[in-house]
Amino acid sequence: MDRDLQVDTDQLGRFSRALGSSLTSLAEARRALEHVRDDQVGTKELDEACDGFQRRWKYGAEQLGARISAVHRGVKLSHEGYAQVNKVIEAAFKAVDGHA
Repeated sequence: MDRDLQVDTDQLGRFSRALGSSLTSLAEARRALEHVRDDQVGTKELDEACDGFQRRWKYGAEQLGARISAVHRGVKLSHEGYAQVNKVIEAAFKAVDGHA
């Protein structure tokens, strides 16, 4: 059974960009919530619910952001490494073709 390693660097690059976009969206959502005060949303109950949500989810959102960031760094490094290997292999084949 043939077990060649194949990596779609274009797909890896798209995944890396999607992770980066997710981090941006998460940060924007957290910033938007930080600016909403409990007396600005509407009814007293809605104001309290929004303020409570922000208090409860701040830590979770920060942790999620940290984990997405770590995965993003790893995927980005993998993409860059595979792209560099592909360039070296391509250059090696060109060098062989040029000397044949």
